[in-house]
Amino acid sequence: MLTKNIHFDSKCVHSGVGEYEHGPVVPPIYQTSTFKFVNTDQGARLFKGEEDGYIYTRMRNPTIEALENAVAELEEGHKALACSSGMAAINTIFTSLLEKGNHVVCSESLYGPTRLLLETIFNKFGIETSFVNTSNLTEIEDAVKSNTKLIYIETPGNPTLAITDIEQTAKIAHSSKSLLVVDNTFMSPALQQPIKFGADVVLHSMTKFLNGHADVIAGVIVVKNEELYSIIRKTLNQTGGVIDPFNSFLVHRGLKTLSLRMQRHSQNAQVVAEFLENHSKVKWVSYPGLKSHPQYDVAQKQHYGSGGMISFELKGGIEAGKTLMNNVKLCQLAVSLGGVESLIQHPASMTHFSLGKENREKAGITDGLVRLSVGIENVNDIINDLEQSLKKISF
Repeated sequence: MLTKNIHFDSKCVHSGVGEYEHGPVVPPIYQTSTFKFVNTDQGARLFKGEEDGYIYTRMRNPTIEALENAVAELEEGHKALACSSGMAAINTIFTSLLEKGNHVVCSESLYGPTRLLLETIFNKFGIETSFVNTSNLTEIEDAVKSNTKLIYIETPGNPTLAITDIEQTAKIAHSSKSLLVVDNTFMSPALQQPIKFGADVVLHSMTKFLNGHADVIAGVIVVKNEELYSIIRKTLNQTGGVIDPFNSFLVHRGLKTLSLRMQRHSQNAQVVAEFLENHSKVKWVSYPGLKSHPQYDVAQKQHYGSGGMISFELKGGIEAGKTLMNNVKLCQLAVSLGGVESLIQHPASMTHFSLGKENREKAGITDGLVRLSVGIENVNDIINDLEQSLKKISF
C-alpha cells in the first residue's frame, strides 16, 4: 500500500508493509541467518551488487527491511538502518562519520552512555568533543571549530528536558560544513520530525517509544539522502551491530499503535505536570507543555505534542525524592522509558551517575532531580499514586 498521501495515524498502521508470498497482512518473520542462491552465477551477481536480493541477515533481511522502511516513512527520511540497540545506532553513526582529528559539538544534557562513548572510546581515537548547552544557540556557535564535523543534539535532552531549536542548529551546522545529528528518542516521529527542520541524521533508541512495550532492545538510524545511507550501511555491515528479525517484528508491531500511544502519553503527562507544578512539595517541574518551560516557544514550533517525559525536583531535595520513589505503587521504580507503564527513577544515582557530579551539575542534572516516564494508565490513577507517596514526605 502506498503511504505517501495518508495521515500519520494511518502510516503507523501501514508503513513498511510490502507484498509477500501468500498475501500475509503482517510481514512474516524471516528467521534465517542466510539465503539460498539459485546458482553460483546468481550468488556472484548478488555479491557484486548487479542483482537485488538477499545474501546474509547481517547485510539484509526482509523482516528488518520492513521495519526500516516503516521508520523511514514515519520520520520522512530517505532510508533507515535498524540496529541491535540505541547505543549500537549511536556508535555506528560516530564510527561512520568521524575520523581522527575531527571535533564534535554535543548537547551537555543527554543520555549518559552517549557522553561516555565520546569521552572514552572516541576520545582515545583522537576525536575531540565540546559539551555545551545547545538550547543556547550562541553556545553552539561559539563551540564550532574549523575541524567540527558533527553537531549532535538530543532534544528534549535527557533528563532535563532542555529543548534545542533544530532548524536554527541545522543552519549553524551547515554553514560550518558540519552535519546535524538529532536523537529523537524522547519525542518519536509522532511528535517531532527533525529532518523536516534540516537534520541530516536522526536516531532513536527503539527500546523506548517506538516499540513501546519494554520488551525489546533496539535502535535505528534515519538519513536524509543516499550518500549518508551508503556510508552508514557499509559501517553497520562491517561492525555488525544489526538487529535480529524477531526483534524487528516486535518493534514493527509496536509502531502500529505509536500515534495512539503518543497521544495518550502526552495527554497524561500534561495533566501530571500541571498537578506537580501546583503541588506544595514540588520545587520545579520541567515539561515542554508547561508555559514555565524556558524553551516553551521553541517546543511549540517543532513539536506536535509535548510527550510523555517529565523531570522535577521536590523541595526536600534528594531525600524527599527517595521517599517519593520508594513509596510509589503504580509507577515502577526502574530505568528506561517510553513503555505503556509509568516508570520513575533518579538520574544522579542511576542513569547519569557515571558522568560525575561536576558534569551533571553543569548539565542541570541536580541531585534531587526525578525523571518520570508517564505511561498510558488512567491519569487519575497515576496522580493518586504520586499523591499518596508525596504525603509520606516530611521536611
